[in-house]
Amino acid sequence: MTDDQGYGDLACHGNPWIKTPNMDQLWAESIRLTDFHVSPTCAPTRAALMTGRYNNRTGVWHTVTGRTLLRENELTMARIFKDNGYATGMFGKWHLGDNYPRRPIDVGFQKAVYHGGGAIGNTNDYWDNDYFDDHYYDNGVYRQFEGYCTDVWFNEAQSFIDKNKDGPFFCYIATNAPHGPLYVDDRYSDQYKGDTLIPSANFYGMISAIDEDLGKLRNYLKEQDLDRNTIFIFMTDNGTANGIKLDGHWSNGLPTVYGYGAGMRGKKASPYDGGHRVPCFIHWPEGGLNKGRDFEGLSAHIDVLPSLMEMCGLEREEGPTLDGLSLWPYIKGEKKWPTGKRTLFVDSQRVEEPEHFRGSAVMQKNWRLVFGTELYDLKTDPGQRLNVAAIYPEKFNELRALYQQWFDDVFSDYKTRSYIHIGADGGTTMVLSSHDWMEVVKADGTRGINSDGEDTPPFAHSIIRRGPFLNGYWDVEILTSGKYKIELMRWPKEAGRAIRAGIPASTAAIPGGEPFREGKALNIEQARLQIQDFDSTVPVTERMKASSFTVDLEKGKTRLKTWFTGGPELSLGAYYVYVSKLS
Repeated sequence: MTDDQGYGDLACHGNPWIKTPNMDQLWAESIRLTDFHVSPTCAPTRAALMTGRYNNRTGVWHTVTGRTLLRENELTMARIFKDNGYATGMFGKWHLGDNYPRRPIDVGFQKAVYHGGGAIGNTNDYWDNDYFDDHYYDNGVYRQFEGYCTDVWFNEAQSFIDKNKDGPFFCYIATNAPHGPLYVDDRYSDQYKGDTLIPSANFYGMISAIDEDLGKLRNYLKEQDLDRNTIFIFMTDNGTANGIKLDGHWSNGLPTVYGYGAGMRGKKASPYDGGHRVPCFIHWPEGGLNKGRDFEGLSAHIDVLPSLMEMCGLEREEGPTLDGLSLWPYIKGEKKWPTGKRTLFVDSQRVEEPEHFRGSAVMQKNWRLVFGTELYDLKTDPGQRLNVAAIYPEKFNELRALYQQWFDDVFSDYKTRSYIHIGADGGTTMVLSSHDWMEVVKADGTRGINSDGEDTPPFAHSIIRRGPFLNGYWDVEILTSGKYKIELMRWPKEAGRAIRAGIPASTAAIPGGEPFREGKALNIEQARLQIQDFDSTVPVTERMKASSFTVDLEKGKTRLKTWFTGGPELSLGAYYVYVSKLS
């Protein structure tokens, strides 16, 4: 699964510029789900894919602010494969929680090599990772890898397969590319430079780099005589981020100014089809899926898990009810597709409290209800330009009513919080970052939201370098009572900088990008920690890298909040907090 690559970002889907020969070959040898949908942004898609359930049920409806943390009761695809005797590995982007109990190794993956957060360079990723020779988590512990990120994921995946090829294996490769920042070697992007109709040469170059590695992996499987009985699925996590330029709103505008969107309206984050209709190719020669043909049934990410369970004969322990449908009997032709009345839902909430019809689409065959106010008939209007709500009031009201039922169902327990566990996992130090603040508050007490009403914490290293005056809190669960060391930091430990200090701009250019900007110095004078009934403030000195507190904590759920202050206007939360159990 690639990140931010849309339906139109493949040559086999009619793109006249991009070169994707290996994806095209896979397309020619696979069944293609031509009406396949995911969530409009990344973490929600990952939650739905891993669980077979609508992401909103799982606690994941944002890409930051703690609404990316998968609830503990969810049963993942990895756990199901592992319980059925498969070796399990994941490589690339996880984005469902970097702390216990939500890391890949906590939810069923036996081998996991991945970056932190939702993109390389996010706050909870290793400091100054830049896609080349980075530090990534290897089963929860950082180590340095050599090479470009996409190559690392595929190389590690191939190594995992090689070690487990004599038995059943489940390998999940989730590339961070072509998500921004758009760093890639010139040898991939040069071929796209100079054409003013191409929105981003680097974006296309990143896709070509993935295509190269995909081809190498398929060749390896063939050389090892694994290709015929390996179910090989290619898909993406949402609509294109940089493959088209729109007129008007960045994700919903009309029309496409330049680029290629396969005739669809919208892009990443949009409830129009361009935001969530994506490629999905399934290749499995021994299952009869080795000749190119289209499957036109309305399908989605929630269908992948139940389909694989039936295809692989997996048993699932009792757990939360699946929302998805096994497509296997319909793909094989054993059952007739339930035309007309299958209804699917996607939305892009990206707020603390879910809102009715926010960023939503209701899909039923050729019908699309968008935002709860617009109705489109794709049979006559695939570009979703003519709102026919007034012409078809019965269909409009039917889909609105179905959405209301769905919303009330999937958000019935939305107030159930996802807590980061403290005091478990053999005493491992837990690192909390501002990426996962449960709210975002400015120094003046107002909410830190953008023009679309979305909460915007300091979620990336580039924002941390600017030193914004924002604050929030973490929901944490103390698993065992005892004495804890809690360290408040502005910079992560690997950066090695004092709380007050800035960071020099980097001097080395990144392929496809610019050197990192200077990190701002802040005259921080005090540090404050508040958790349970503990509330203490200590001075911050010139060379201090962390403000350290020793706290007696009782078992239970609570909030952890911090402050760095200095003078009448300087007030922000610690962007990084390290928590260790002492006894």
